[in-house]
Amino acid sequence: MANKEVKELLDAGVHFGHLTRKWNPNMAPYIYMERNGIHIINLYKTAAKLEEANEALKKIASSGRKVLFVATKKQAKDIVSEHAKNANMPYITERWPGGMLTNFVTIRKAVKKMASIDRMKQDGTFDTLSKKERLQVSRLREKLEKNLGSISDMSRLPGALFIVDTTREHIAVKEAQKLNIPIFAMVDTNSDPREIDYAIPSNDDASKSIEKIIGSVSGAIIEGLQERKAGKSEDGGDEEKKAPKKSARKKVTAAEVPSKDSEDKKAMKEAKKPVKLESKKETLEKATNEEE
Repeated sequence: MANKEVKELLDAGVHFGHLTRKWNPNMAPYIYMERNGIHIINLYKTAAKLEEANEALKKIASSGRKVLFVATKKQAKDIVSEHAKNANMPYITERWPGGMLTNFVTIRKAVKKMASIDRMKQDGTFDTLSKKERLQVSRLREKLEKNLGSISDMSRLPGALFIVDTTREHIAVKEAQKLNIPIFAMVDTNSDPREIDYAIPSNDDASKSIEKIIGSVSGAIIEGLQERKAGKSEDGGDEEKKAPKKSARKKVTAAEVPSKDSEDKKAMKEAKKPVKLESKKETLEKATNEEE
């Protein structure tokens, strides 16, 4: 994780934040500078936070828990659904159903309703209904499929949430907080990182930026699933087969990381330091003192 990774993030436009007048002051530790009225995100911070999030998501996936992806904005829908399907994870790309987490039992009932309609079609019960009833049932099935079809395999609460644009998905954030579900998210300069357990400072509006971050995250999840599968299928031969993978990973790291630039190394070391964010109370007190 060094020069090459930061360059890829730069090429994807991950560093572009919002207009300076729309910023959230709590994002200050992640902002590098201001240019032409727009905040520029510190990509070394992004790289460090992305690495941290990937490690945590990999562990969650290897433990057998699901990661629920949430992205209802237009430019993120297709990207998130594609990567979530590849990682075999549930996702919400339409409207966030209120009580999706806090009232999960009711949501499961709606999912079971889809299954019961499918059984009606298979056993011939559907054909015995009147034309009007068949139309109503078909419309209900389409509506349920559109909103909840992507979570039909999620039989229990997810192990974590990954959110694109926490300001837009504030209801999902609140529900996850209430149930103590870890939140991973792309956090732009207009969002509050204090609400997120694993905040990845990044541009959450551009499709290239979203593709880059979601691709990296889903790759970590797939890796975690593969480790789980290998651990289940093999016992004694596990270590022998994992050994070459480790060596291969070292080679890739050696090819990507060997930056001789002392400033680059210093920036990465600095980026990995934990960021202390002020509480809402401290922020208000500070603002009051400045006014006085």
